[in-house]
Amino acid sequence: MTEKNKKRALSLDLARGFMLFLIILSHVPFFLYTLEPGVITKPEAGNAFETFLNMLMELLVDNRARPLFAVLFGYGLVMIYQKQRERIGQDAARRMIKRRSWYLILFGALLAGIAGGQDILMTYGAAGLLLSGSLKKPDQKIVKRIAISTIICAVYLPVLWGGILLGIGDYGLPFSWAGDETYFGTLAGQIIAIPIIPLFNHLMFPIIPAVYMGIWLGRKNPLIQAHQNVGLLKKLTLWGLGISLLGAVPHVLVNDILFPELFTAGLTYGLHMITGLGAGYGYAGLFGLLGVAIQKRGVIIESMAAMGKRSLTFFVTQECLIVITMSPVALNLGGHLSITGSVILALIIWMVTLAAAYIMEKKQVAGPLERAMRNRTYKVQK
Repeated sequence: MTEKNKKRALSLDLARGFMLFLIILSHVPFFLYTLEPGVITKPEAGNAFETFLNMLMELLVDNRARPLFAVLFGYGLVMIYQKQRERIGQDAARRMIKRRSWYLILFGALLAGIAGGQDILMTYGAAGLLLSGSLKKPDQKIVKRIAISTIICAVYLPVLWGGILLGIGDYGLPFSWAGDETYFGTLAGQIIAIPIIPLFNHLMFPIIPAVYMGIWLGRKNPLIQAHQNVGLLKKLTLWGLGISLLGAVPHVLVNDILFPELFTAGLTYGLHMITGLGAGYGYAGLFGLLGVAIQKRGVIIESMAAMGKRSLTFFVTQECLIVITMSPVALNLGGHLSITGSVILALIIWMVTLAAAYIMEKKQVAGPLERAMRNRTYKVQK
C-alpha cells in the first residue's frame, strides 16, 4: 500500500475511533442512578457547569453517536460485500454478510446478557440481516429507501416519544438501577432481555435509515478515497452537522429555558433524534477531511486510528469497563459520581483504551474479536 493510500484509509479509522469516544460519553449517564432524572436519559444538573455539559452532550453526542455508528456500519457492509463479490460471487458474498451479522448478534448477546453492557451489536447485526439484500440494489433504490424510511421514522417517532413522556408524567426517564443489585441477581433479567433489545432499539430509534445512509456513502467511498472526494466530504460535513445542530436546539432548551407540555417535549426529542441522522454524515465527512489534512501522524492520531481498526474489540472492552466501574454490581461509582465526574471517568476509560490500542498497533497485535470474526466469517464454502 502506498503512503497516499495509507492517508486515505486514515479517515475511516479516525471516524471509528472517535465514534467509540462518543459512545462512552452517551452511555455513562445511564448509571448515575442517585441523581434526579433530567430530560430523557440525562440526569438533573447540579450546577451551571453541569447544565452546560448536558447541553453540550445533547448538541454533539446524544442521538449523534448512534447514527455515526450506523453510517459506518453500512459503509463497512458495502466494503465487505464488494470485495467478497469479486472473490466468491454475489450470492456467496451476501451469505457472508449474513454470517457476519449472526456473529455480531452473538457477540452482542454475550455483552448484554453476560456482561450487562449497553448493546448495539445485536441491533446492527439484525440490520445486517434485514438489509443484506439491498447491497445489490442500484443507487436510486438506496436513495429511495433512505427517503421512505426517514419519513416513516419522522412521522411516528416524535409521536411515540411524546406518548412515552405523557405516560411517565415527567421529562426524564427513570433510572434502571436501585443500588442494591448483585451480578447474579441481575443475570437472569439480562439474559431474558437479549431478544428484546434489538427489537426495542429498532422500534425506538431510526436505525434503518442511518444504515441505508451508510450503504449509499459506502458506494461513493469518500473515506477511503478521501483525496478524490473533498467536495463531497465538505458538503456532508456542512449540511450534516448543520442539520444536526439546528435540530438539537429545541430539545436542548427543554427544562432550562423552555418548559413545554410533556407531549411537546417528546416531539422535540423526536426532532432531536431524526435530525441527529445528519450527524452520521457530518462526523463522517469531518473525519474524511481530517484524513486528507493530516500530514504527520502523532501519537494521538496513531492511537485513534489503531482503535478504529479494532473498533469491535474496543467497543466491547469499553462497555465492560463502564459496567465494572459504574454499576452497583461492581465498583458502583455510578452511585457516587456527579455528571462532571462521569465525564471525567469517560475520558479516563477512553484514554486507557486508546493507550492499549496504540501498544497493540506497535506490536502488530490484531483485535481478538476482529480476529475471531474473520476466522468465523471469511470461510469460503467449497
